[in-house]
Amino acid sequence: MSVKGLHKIIYPFAPDQSGAAAVLYEMGGMIIVVDAGGCAGNICGFDEPRWLDTKSAIFSAGLRDMDAIMGRDDLMIDKIAKAAKKIDARFVALIGTPVPATIGTDYKALRRMGERRTGLPVITMNTSGAGWYDEGIEKAYEAVIGKFTNDAYTQPVMRGTAGVLGVTPLDCGRLDAAARIEEILKGEGMTDVFCHCTAKGLSDLGRAGSAEKNIVVAASGLKAARMLREKYGTPYECRDLLASDVWDQLKKDSPELSAASFAGKRTLIIHQQIRANSLRGIIREELAEAAAETRIDAATWFMLDDEIKEEGDFRIKEEADFFGIIENGGYDIIMADPSFRKAAKGFKGTFIDLPHFAVSGTLL
Repeated sequence: MSVKGLHKIIYPFAPDQSGAAAVLYEMGGMIIVVDAGGCAGNICGFDEPRWLDTKSAIFSAGLRDMDAIMGRDDLMIDKIAKAAKKIDARFVALIGTPVPATIGTDYKALRRMGERRTGLPVITMNTSGAGWYDEGIEKAYEAVIGKFTNDAYTQPVMRGTAGVLGVTPLDCGRLDAAARIEEILKGEGMTDVFCHCTAKGLSDLGRAGSAEKNIVVAASGLKAARMLREKYGTPYECRDLLASDVWDQLKKDSPELSAASFAGKRTLIIHQQIRANSLRGIIREELAEAAAETRIDAATWFMLDDEIKEEGDFRIKEEADFFGIIENGGYDIIMADPSFRKAAKGFKGTFIDLPHFAVSGTLL
């Protein structure tokens, strides 16, 4: 009998609090992980590759058993207020964990108390540790867009300006993702690029309404793009701007790999939805006429948006589902994170390593 959510072989993926922290990491805020210490340690030690090279003010609330049980939020606010006097923070972010989720913490009250005591804007995310990282990214974007975009923005749309959503190491798999994306877009003729989770992220959010378009590079940024479309009328497109680099790296790692390797075969690409879609598009483009005879499906363990999926695409929910795909899916080629190799040991086809940092902590 399988137990829902239990992984016996496949690694546990980055949780929602790590995704929220990834969005906020470079924005210049004071990030408080509302936990006893373990969740903050997990974020910094395993899910945040920038931790060793780039400073960020991430703190654990250091909740003790009785503080959590009795709901002593005032003690946590006291500690935040003291820290805020010593840190040049632009805002305070409170990121939820299983502790506040279990005791039913009132985040609205925390926000009001925090703003009154610190004089800084406070945003909260009711992450619980029970969701995957992409849910946390979505909640963090929702919080910063709600708090820091300028509703009174009256300047006209700036032609040649693009906003980019979904740029975190958890999805992009590289530390220079924002810089590389900016380079690519300027090569396409864009004059200004807003990557909404970098050191410029907070000021860029204030100008978000002036963007000519938004580009979503990971499914976790889709809700934010739709919020900005509703708020400012900004159109968006879904495109992994790094997909060509990923494809080139895959071919470099495996010189025998080419689009011809997929011709006439049935392939499954497992990653976050937009990367899988974009890689599929590259392979089809290179296959040209042979693309019509080649089936490529996209699958993900994470968000699967109906608007951008194709027939045959699906979400993997349980470890047992993955075993079923290996045994009965009929695929000749599987592209997936290398950590899945152990779970796919019975696969008779070709397995191509496609790292996903949120899955295994493997950078490209």
